[in-house]
Formats: sequence, C-alpha cells, structure tokens
Amino acid sequence: MEYSTFGRHVAVDTWGVDFDLLNSAEFLQSHMVEAAEACGATVLSVQAKQFEPQGATVLVLLSESHLSIHTYPERGFAALDCYTCGETVDPQLAIDYMLAVLKPKATYAKKLVRGMGELQVEEPKMKQTELV
Repeated sequence: MEYSTFGRHVAVDTWGVDFDLLNSAEFLQSHMVEAAEACGATVLSVQAKQFEPQGATVLVLLSESHLSIHTYPERGFAALDCYTCGETVDPQLAIDYMLAVLKPKATYAKKLVRGMGELQVEEPKMKQTELV
C-alpha cells in the first residue's frame, strides 16, 4: 500500500490568553487530546511538562503527525501547531478547537501545504467557534 506524502501544517501564535489557561499542563493536555479527536486524528501518546515558575508544553503524537503547544503565561502567549499527513484529517479543526478553548485576543497564523514538492504558504481561515 502506498501512502500520500500530502500534508497540512497550521502554525498559530496566540496573544492575550488568560494566564491560568496557559499555566496548566493538565488542563492543556486534556483539551489538546479533545482537539486531536475532534479533527479525526488518532492519538498515539501525549507528553506534557509543567514548567516553574510558569509555562507548559504539551505534545500530542498522532498517527497522522502531531499537535503541540508551548506557553508563556506571563506574556499571555501560546505557540500552537498541528501537522497532519494525508487528506482525511484536517489540522485546522484541531487549531479551531484550541482557539475556542483559549479565547485569544489576537492570532497570527500560517498554513503550509507540504509533501507535494515546493512548500506552499497559505493564510488559513481561522474560526474561534464556541464549544458546546
């Protein structure tokens, strides 16, 4: 069986996020797993690290690639990214889920289309939808 090399990689810088949301590796881990599942990805493992005096990093290893966040609560900043291989899992859905959780005041994002030769850089359509 031959697999496609096509992939999409969405990277987002978020600003103006509440300190407490960004300073809990446990909270972030829970929501990152939910975000991965919401986009249809298969979670293989999760690594989370709570830093002192503040900050957290969470990496969700996916069968399709990864979802990660690195936080700087004292600055209200988080760097999020999701890369997925193939056509069936849309990384934008995971990013949108996390934006709904974090509710940043500002976001700056790029989407890379990968695995097709020359990297294509696109402006993703960001949605900060309400979670139900």
